[in-house]
Amino acid sequence: MSTVYQSWGRYPKADHEVIPIYWRGNCLPPTKGPNGLLCYGLGRSYGDCCLNDGGRLLATRGLNRFIRFDAENGVLGCESGVSLDEVLRLTVPKGWFLPVTPGTSFVTIGGAIANDVHGKNHHKAGAFGNFVDRLCLLRSDGSRLICSEDSNPALFRATIGGLGLTGLIEWAEFRLTPICNAYVDVETIRFGDLSEFIALSRENEAGFDYLVAWIDGTASGRSLGRGLFLCGNHNSDPGRGSHDSGSASRISLPVDLPSFVLNPLTVRAFNELYYRKQIRRESRAVAHFRPFFYPLDAIGNWNRLYGSRGLLQWQCLVPLDAGIEVLREILSQISGSGIASFLGVMKTMGSVPSRGPIAFSGRGVTLALDFQMKDNALVLLRKLSDIVAEAGGRIYAAKDACMTPEHFQTFYPRWRELETARDPAFSSNLWRRVTSNS
Repeated sequence: MSTVYQSWGRYPKADHEVIPIYWRGNCLPPTKGPNGLLCYGLGRSYGDCCLNDGGRLLATRGLNRFIRFDAENGVLGCESGVSLDEVLRLTVPKGWFLPVTPGTSFVTIGGAIANDVHGKNHHKAGAFGNFVDRLCLLRSDGSRLICSEDSNPALFRATIGGLGLTGLIEWAEFRLTPICNAYVDVETIRFGDLSEFIALSRENEAGFDYLVAWIDGTASGRSLGRGLFLCGNHNSDPGRGSHDSGSASRISLPVDLPSFVLNPLTVRAFNELYYRKQIRRESRAVAHFRPFFYPLDAIGNWNRLYGSRGLLQWQCLVPLDAGIEVLREILSQISGSGIASFLGVMKTMGSVPSRGPIAFSGRGVTLALDFQMKDNALVLLRKLSDIVAEAGGRIYAAKDACMTPEHFQTFYPRWRELETARDPAFSSNLWRRVTSNS
């Protein structure tokens, strides 16, 4: 079956032969052509790590069965095509939540492991892979390996954050976190610049499990880096009673918006309104977990906001000791470029190490920004990556569409460990791009 499978950013475009995978126990199909195989779950990676142009994609969404749920101890085993949304529908009514979750519930367990996803609680919990106890990996030579810290440990660690290159994850077993109900206690604080963001982060890291900030990417001057700072903890009131997991998408964008809709003027106006939406500096509320963790899941196909050419998401991690000055330089470059970022998110990350060699982790500040796909945006992002490299930071590979081999190998000096563990039949657009000079 030949079709076009896209990343969530819809750039770059790629054409694949797609082979659906439905059953554990089957063998992998043979490779066809030099680009081999790659697994594809729900396609929520932004760049090209989930694309294999000219090769074969193994569509794993059919591996969507639960295997074991220990509701007393909070341990779940399931196939790799199960989505985070499906996990929540099962576990929240039983009093358990995901240990780590990214900003969308439309990610498969296999994708969460392969990209070692992180969330609003990285400063305390680290990344998703830290909670995986074991997994089953199907290799192209026909071997089916149980991987954990005790069995095939090197391959286990390489698979966590391994960008889907070590083989097909058939199933995984991981630990959950206990909750009293489906609600989150949320505090929202309006802040005026980057210095205030850093101060709020330091002030609230100990008392809150979840921290994240929306920032106005169009602000400049004394308001550079202003935004809304969100703090959250799972609500601890046993009398609240509700364990309703809620629903995800409610509305959906049926068509691509014309490219002129998101221009610097409209984006600046939106950011100004959003920043001013909260009249008081601080507010407190009790909210269902879905709008707190997954605000964009309420809008299906929201990536169509950016038009038919797609979007670029760029996420950096800057070491804490260099953070504020480097972030000022990055945001100043963006505001001075005339290329408006519609959505900006910033948070601190903790020192809990990730297991894999290609780990987006380390004590610092991470900044994620969305840009409409344009040639000048690619030029800007490469310039920003130079700034991050100079500061000793890194770019998140799961969201990247333009990293050079030099940048990647600087950001991830242990990348050859993944190349050693890589299944020789597996490849991706991203891996070929960032290792092309080796």
